[in-house]
Amino acid sequence: MTALGVSEIREVGTAAFAWLAAHRGDFALGEDALTADGHVDATWKPLGELAQTCQSVRTHLAPSDPLHVCASDLLRFAWQQTGRGELFVRLQRLEPFATYPLEVYSVFAAAGLRHSGYEAAAATTARTRGWRFTEQEPTRRLGVLKAERRSGIDRPDESGPVLRRTWLGGLPEPWTFERSSGYALTHVVFHLTDWGRDPAGVPADLVAYLTHWLPSWLDGCLDAGMWDLGCELLVVAASLPDPPRRATFQDAWMRIARAQYDSGALPQEAPRDEAAAEPDFLHCYHSTLMAAFAAAQTVKRLSGEADEHPDGHGSRAGSTPTRRSGQGVPG
Repeated sequence: MTALGVSEIREVGTAAFAWLAAHRGDFALGEDALTADGHVDATWKPLGELAQTCQSVRTHLAPSDPLHVCASDLLRFAWQQTGRGELFVRLQRLEPFATYPLEVYSVFAAAGLRHSGYEAAAATTARTRGWRFTEQEPTRRLGVLKAERRSGIDRPDESGPVLRRTWLGGLPEPWTFERSSGYALTHVVFHLTDWGRDPAGVPADLVAYLTHWLPSWLDGCLDAGMWDLGCELLVVAASLPDPPRRATFQDAWMRIARAQYDSGALPQEAPRDEAAAEPDFLHCYHSTLMAAFAAAQTVKRLSGEADEHPDGHGSRAGSTPTRRSGQGVPG
């Protein structure tokens, strides 16, 4: 790598996007997406994560950037898979108190892709005590609150007290870090920063804590071959007001690059075995998405570039996303 490693980091992201584009069909919603016994983790979860990654990457790169174009194309594909929002209406009728439809929908809403009928139905459910007092882990609760705001559901901001009930918000002893707490802390930062667009969203005490300990956690995860969590920690590192020193990024990305397959796929974990076959879709799609996301976020921070959409809503600053059904598909 060069001193900064920006071009090589970008190559990892480019390869990851090539794999995502080649496997877009695997993200498609099947007939079981609306059945009572359907597996959400194999249907809506991959599609929602594809949409979130693409929406985030679009805001971190200029519209003329080929990766911005690819991300926009995949985001359009994901929106079309939802029937341009119509499937969320059907989900609302089938599972009115499930939170995952709103969490997935909110990603599209942040990109200006909205369905007024679903938003009206979701807002009605959100006014019930049954919705407001559903018991959730704090990290998930923080995500649901952010999803409500993205989707136009207004209520008093509860995120401050909720944050302090999360693992990260409690500033725990650093040696208690493990896989589950690692994924929890990354998502807390994702929610606080609107997926990397607002570094100022992280309170000062959490910034100091992460700045001090995150490099050690990242190093430990990569030593263990935990590529998926390692990429999420790289996103966090590049989302803080003052990201870690460049040497930290450089070393981490060299290891990620070595673990990536020629196709662009990144396995979830375990040291790379040259003789091993590439993992199947469900065992590498998320880590590959995170590699693409982390690469875009890292390149932006190392290059000193500002987000293309500083208002944090997938639109030009000062514009208002349309609320008409099916509008706002990115170009």
